[in-house]
Amino acid sequence: MTIKKRLASLSVAAMMAGALALSGCTGVTEPSAGASSGQPEGKVTLRYLIEQPEDAAALKAIEDEIGKFSADKGIDVKVESMPFDTMKTVLQTQLRSGDGPDVFKWGSGQGFGGSLAEADLLMDLTQAYAEYKWPIYDFAKEQVTFGGKIMGVPGTMETVGLFYNKDIFSQLGIAEPKNLSDLKAAADKIKAAGKTPFALGDKEGWEGGHLLSIALSSEVGSEGIRKLVAGEASWDSPEVVKALRVWTDFNDAGYLPKSPTSLTYDAQNALFLTQKAAMVPTGSWFVDGIQNKAKFQAGYIPFPSEASAGIFSAGLGSGPYVSKATKHQKEALEFVNFLTSQEVGRWTVQTLTEIPPYPVDTNGLEVSPMFQQVLSDTAKMGSGGGDMGLNIDVLMSDTFNEAMTDGIQGLLTGQKTPEQVAAALQAAAKK
Repeated sequence: MTIKKRLASLSVAAMMAGALALSGCTGVTEPSAGASSGQPEGKVTLRYLIEQPEDAAALKAIEDEIGKFSADKGIDVKVESMPFDTMKTVLQTQLRSGDGPDVFKWGSGQGFGGSLAEADLLMDLTQAYAEYKWPIYDFAKEQVTFGGKIMGVPGTMETVGLFYNKDIFSQLGIAEPKNLSDLKAAADKIKAAGKTPFALGDKEGWEGGHLLSIALSSEVGSEGIRKLVAGEASWDSPEVVKALRVWTDFNDAGYLPKSPTSLTYDAQNALFLTQKAAMVPTGSWFVDGIQNKAKFQAGYIPFPSEASAGIFSAGLGSGPYVSKATKHQKEALEFVNFLTSQEVGRWTVQTLTEIPPYPVDTNGLEVSPMFQQVLSDTAKMGSGGGDMGLNIDVLMSDTFNEAMTDGIQGLLTGQKTPEQVAAALQAAAKK
């Protein structure tokens, strides 16, 4: 599950919370075929809980890949899946009860793995990292380190930037933007040609966090945004106001669809894929959709700042954690070691079009030129070879994210100014 889904449907989850916790209903799928009921006595079985994939074929592929581990190690793995909103509600309750999974896939960052670490529900993996020598990128490892202990393995890497239609740009004589002025000039030409410059929808609300992340990361750089996230800089600073103002200016200039807060994420992407809009701000997970559905050549670049071509914002999807209550610590660690292997890394790239948080040899893999570019850019940034911003929503608290969601929607409806939104973000950060 990608970070784009993290903040969706939380109100539904809240309504479900009480009934689910009391009834013990988890909403999980039936265990996969690998979960044998007639296993030999003494054979270890691990329960592995993941967020429900959007595509049923992806779940089958995951089960098949994990079946290789079971066959090799003689450790049965029951794969269970649960909708994200349900999992967010009941996971901590399950882990506290002792009836939770042995290993589970969950989000990195303070708001996800961090909350479980604070509740003392996770196995400390610091020693396992040293023993197994997991080659996780340092920046990614930081996002599963809480209280000086490494408590999980970060999930697949994702960048957020700007996709553009190369065919439309070529037809209109537009070069790839190298700064914000170039981007505005491109938008003016596209608008004059009768197309929408930016496909942008914010009906679900979580999309707004990406809008702020990409503009702010390019404005202040990685160090500046890290200071904001760490509470060492103020969210009502002129730089934050400036990043927010980009989107009010774009809206006022007619670069965005009419009423973007009434447009869903899927509808936003449809505008781009049907070539009614020339650009779309979203994440690297969209590469797969472009490869399968677009009938044009697309490019993927960072969102530019006034002074430069900008930098990508980066975040992490869900990765494996081990329950502190598991009765099979050794087997669970063996399974996590499998999940961080080159074999699984290559399979993840090839089959799921996702980017592991560690170096993967992609020689011989069949990937599209666009995804190869994303792989190369991400590997370079992950190994310290390039500046990289942060995707804000997975690193901040629910209180902050609510203020950010409401604030961006207020900007896009003209009900709030950038200064008002920045002040609300700072107040929420203090809480």
